Amino acid sequence: MGNGDTRVRGIAARAGGWSARHRWAAVGIWVLFVVLAMGLGSAAGRVDVKDSDQLKGETHTAATIIEDAGIDEPAGETVLIQATDGGVKATDAGFRAAVESVVKAVEATGEVTDVTSPYETDTISKDGRSALVQFDMRGDAETAGERVEPVLKAVEDVQKGHESLRIEEIGGASMNKTFDDAFGDDFKKAEISAVPVALGILLIAFGALVAALLPVLLAITAIMATMGLMGIVSHVMPMSETANSVMLLVGLAVGVDYCLFYLRREREEREAGRDAQTALRVAAATSGRAIIVSGVTVCVAMAGMLFTGLAEFEAMGLASLMVVAVAMVGSVTVLPALLSLLGGRVEKGRIPFLRRRQRSGGGSESRFWTAVLKGVLAKPLVSVVVAAGVLLAITAPAVGMKTQNLTLDQEFGDSLPIVQTYNRVNDAFPGGSEPAEVVVRADDINAPEVRSAIADFREQAISSGASRGPVDIKLHDAQNVAFVYVPLVGGSDMDKASASLDKLRDEVRPATLGEVDGVEAPVTGGVAMSKDFNDQLVGSVVPVFAFVVVFAFLLMLLCFRSLTIAITSIVLNLLSVGAAYGILVAVFQHGWGASLVGAEGVGAIVSWLPLFLFVILFGLSMDYHVFVVSRIREARLRGRTTKDAIQHGVVTTAGVVTSAAVIMVAVFAIFGTLSMQSMKQMGVGLAAAVLIDATIIRGVLLPAVMALLGERNWYLPKWLNRMPDLTHDEAPEAVTRGAASRDDEGEPIRV
Repeated sequence: MGNGDTRVRGIAARAGGWSARHRWAAVGIWVLFVVLAMGLGSAAGRVDVKDSDQLKGETHTAATIIEDAGIDEPAGETVLIQATDGGVKATDAGFRAAVESVVKAVEATGEVTDVTSPYETDTISKDGRSALVQFDMRGDAETAGERVEPVLKAVEDVQKGHESLRIEEIGGASMNKTFDDAFGDDFKKAEISAVPVALGILLIAFGALVAALLPVLLAITAIMATMGLMGIVSHVMPMSETANSVMLLVGLAVGVDYCLFYLRREREEREAGRDAQTALRVAAATSGRAIIVSGVTVCVAMAGMLFTGLAEFEAMGLASLMVVAVAMVGSVTVLPALLSLLGGRVEKGRIPFLRRRQRSGGGSESRFWTAVLKGVLAKPLVSVVVAAGVLLAITAPAVGMKTQNLTLDQEFGDSLPIVQTYNRVNDAFPGGSEPAEVVVRADDINAPEVRSAIADFREQAISSGASRGPVDIKLHDAQNVAFVYVPLVGGSDMDKASASLDKLRDEVRPATLGEVDGVEAPVTGGVAMSKDFNDQLVGSVVPVFAFVVVFAFLLMLLCFRSLTIAITSIVLNLLSVGAAYGILVAVFQHGWGASLVGAEGVGAIVSWLPLFLFVILFGLSMDYHVFVVSRIREARLRGRTTKDAIQHGVVTTAGVVTSAAVIMVAVFAIFGTLSMQSMKQMGVGLAAAVLIDATIIRGVLLPAVMALLGERNWYLPKWLNRMPDLTHDEAPEAVTRGAASRDDEGEPIRV
């Protein structure tokens, strides 16, 4: 095979070659796929995760009982009436008048039902200075926030007439409305601004409008197609808004990255003097292959979320997996067709101050990284010790990581008045704002033994110390179901509230309701859901970690046929994730430098984030690793020594990896600017990890480790030679005819 032979092999190469030859067909098929996916998804509609599917265990059982009974729980609201003067009591005439005014005002709106006075339900605080008027919103609880405005206005008007008292409303509907007003557009703005930010960085990277638009166009069409597919798939596995947002985030990141890798390689080959057709085929065989290896690895990582058993995580995992697969397919099919159609016009729309420097030989090498690599390769052992030491130091705080579901004041701070109301209600009525909810189902809910057991449960819930009351009971005679609402001692202190919940579940219930045959009494509510979620999440950590690590290792082994590269790729990725954990704990748990990112040290990491970050980061880190190592391996096949191949591979990919990393960091950093602490944690964690991964790990640690290992980088035990060979996608012109690859001592090697 001569130097001019441009025949190619492998899936990516064949796909790229076919697309370039049938460019209009390839573009047409892609457009048809996107349109069909969106149309079918829209027609099918999206099925969202139901409450009964969210969790396993007691909260799942309780939600299933409620759904089976056909009971629509209304959105409950509470009005706190509190004396600001220490001498005023709930028994005073003025206080009673205020309570009566609240009751009349909310009833007059016509939006509420079941209004109860604190004097009827004994919802008066121990110190006698606070009382609660409780009621339910009419209609669907999901949309109650849209109808609560008149009720909030009525309560405000009553407050104006009673200056000596504090009169405030809180509840599911009012909180939803407040958060939607304050933060509802927050996430949307972040999603929308991510696209122009990515485009701006691509303009700087390419210096031409058309070249910069291609990656964004591919990412957007991949996202659009996946949104349609999510609608279809949701009839088998329900989806959610959270899954949609994560899909957008991942889709933009990988869609832009894959296109960027491909496009930069094609331009580099043209700069080296190859004709457009040959440049495209080389890009298909090299970057195209790296995209497929990376894409499959990312898909495997995302599939790890399916092992959690948590409906939200399963939805996020499947949605992310689909968008990565769609972006990967688009990158190796429609992108070559578009590049073939555009030809030299891909350079159109050149930005005046961003003129690209033509380099002889096509060596698009970074001067900065050339200088860094010179030092790293000169003293690889020192580089490994220093880089690994820095990463381990950054990781160290993660040892003391504390995870929990953030309370309202931790999530939003004291910036919203309703958060202060939430705290005041919890102080006056511990656990009253989020009581445990015992869903009792019996063959006959009114049977004497059942009613007696419920009464005993109510009494022992207080006598056991799990609750200070009042314990409310709501009967649904027709469905033979009763709801028992138990305010938990501990209130917003999750540790204490969880201990109270355990007492209810493990002591009070077995001694009362557990004594009656045919009675089910699962305990749910905010604290129970949080505890069950955490328990299930902790239980899924080992299988998820094991699945992702083992399959990523096997993929690296098959695609590079090197035990050493497979092991180092896993170790380096784990270091990247560990560093992200360390930064999260340092900033958000200990508060070190929290003000620099507009955050607060909330004392804990939101419980779902560590596992989520592990899966996302492990997948995304593979992008860079596969791309860089593929380039090093390609240079090795061309006959360079391992040391030269490392230098060539790192410095020639540094520009594209840096551009890709800057885009990811910028997009993730946008989410770090959101008001919610959990979103800040996610944004900062992702941005920091990608930045570390693209600099310290890929620019210093990876080349230093490979330089130390030398020819052992390509080590494969003889007994593994029977493995499938997935390494044949390199362009044949990468290896000169009759020239074998040589090791650092000049001996022929087989890679």
